[in-house]
Amino acid sequence: MSLLRFRVYWEEDDLVYRDIEIRSGQSFLELHQAIIKAYEFDGKHGASFFESNDRWHRGREINSEVLVNKKDAPALSMTRTPVSALVGKPDQKFVYAYDPVKQWTFLVELIGVSKEEDQKRSYPQMVRREGLGPIQYGVRGVAADKLMEIEEKYDLGADEMAEGFSSEGEEGMSSEDVGGGTDSFDE
Repeated sequence: MSLLRFRVYWEEDDLVYRDIEIRSGQSFLELHQAIIKAYEFDGKHGASFFESNDRWHRGREINSEVLVNKKDAPALSMTRTPVSALVGKPDQKFVYAYDPVKQWTFLVELIGVSKEEDQKRSYPQMVRREGLGPIQYGVRGVAADKLMEIEEKYDLGADEMAEGFSSEGEEGMSSEDVGGGTDSFDE
C-alpha cells in the first residue's frame, strides 16, 4: 500500500506547517486526527475537509458529521471516505477547517507519494514540524509566574519615568532644550 505525504499549512502563516504521512487506504477521519494531534488541539469540535483547486477555493465537503453539501447533495463522511478516493493529481489540495466557531483553517497539500512504508511505524504519522503552531486556548510556553518575571524585569518604576517621558540622555540640558521653554509658536 502506498503512503501519501501531506503538508498541512496554518492559513495565517505558511511558514508554520506539519508534514503527515498516511496510508492511501486510511480515512479522512484518521487524517483529521493526525492534524489535531500535530497542532496540539483537543479534538472536541467539528471539522471538515474541502476539495480545493490551486487557489484554495473550497469545493465538495468531507465532514466529521454527515451534512448536506452544496446543491443539496449529501456531504461525504470522514469516517467512510478513504483519502486515496479523492486524490486525483500529484499536487492535490484540500482546505481543512476545524471548530466552526473559531474557524481554524489549514491548507493541506499532497507533496509526495511513496510506494514503501516502514513496517515499524504506525500511520498516520507526523514526520516534520516547522514553526510554532497556533494556540487553541490561552497562552503556550509561558507559565504565569514566568510572565510576571518578564513584566517585572521591564517594568519602569515611578522614579525612572515622569509623566510618561524618560529623562535618559538629557543630562546637562536646560529646561528649554527639553521642551520646558515657551509655549508660543509665534516665531
